[in-house]
Amino acid sequence: MEHVSREPRPEKVAAVELLTEKFNKANSIYLTDFSGLSVEDITELRRQFRAKDVEYLVVKNTLAQRGAQNAGHEGMMPYLVGPIAVALGYDDPAEPARVIAEFRKSHDKPEVKACIIEGDVLPGSEADSIAKWPSRDQLLASLVGSLNSPLSGLVMSLSGLPRKLVYALNAIREKKETQA
Repeated sequence: MEHVSREPRPEKVAAVELLTEKFNKANSIYLTDFSGLSVEDITELRRQFRAKDVEYLVVKNTLAQRGAQNAGHEGMMPYLVGPIAVALGYDDPAEPARVIAEFRKSHDKPEVKACIIEGDVLPGSEADSIAKWPSRDQLLASLVGSLNSPLSGLVMSLSGLPRKLVYALNAIREKKETQA
């Protein structure tokens, strides 16, 4: 029997191209095992992800492997086995971990197999600690607050100088008046 090489189906080629594009665009990728979740649970989880601008896709492993390879994320390969869903974060890299952690309070799943943040592959066990990272907005507010403190102290010090000068001049004037 002769082996005939077939061209991949156009829909599979398109799916790999789409996954490659999403993997390249995302700043965080969470690989989750969704087995044990009902369709209703997955729908609810997707709704929670959507509310936080995170995409959640159930993917075929072979297509995800090709997309990961095309995007230069070979570190994902060992984790692309079994039932896999991918959470893609485009803004705050910790947001998918926060959604998963919140969802797991009422469900035992999904289990995070691995996460890729800015190209670095981390084990799924890190997801709970990543979920505790402050959000970008919280970090910016903290930075502005810490920058603002020395400035307001400087303003108070500088505004106090003219007042002290006025008190000193008044004291000199009163002393001269009492001497005269």
